[in-house]
Amino acid sequence: METYCDRCGEPAADGDHQACRAARRMEPPRYCASCRRRMVVQVTPVGWSARCVEHGVLSSA
Repeated sequence: METYCDRCGEPAADGDHQACRAARRMEPPRYCASCRRRMVVQVTPVGWSARCVEHGVLSSA
């Protein structure tokens, strides 16, 4: 379960994150959904990867 929005970093249960969900179809996540830390994001021509120092790497592949 996501505790935080992975685009804006705000608590997932607070407010409407419809705009965040729409933007995430075209963008990589910016915040870790588990701990709210800002992630290191790398975008390449074939995809993206996002790394949280606590929870590891996510990728589009």
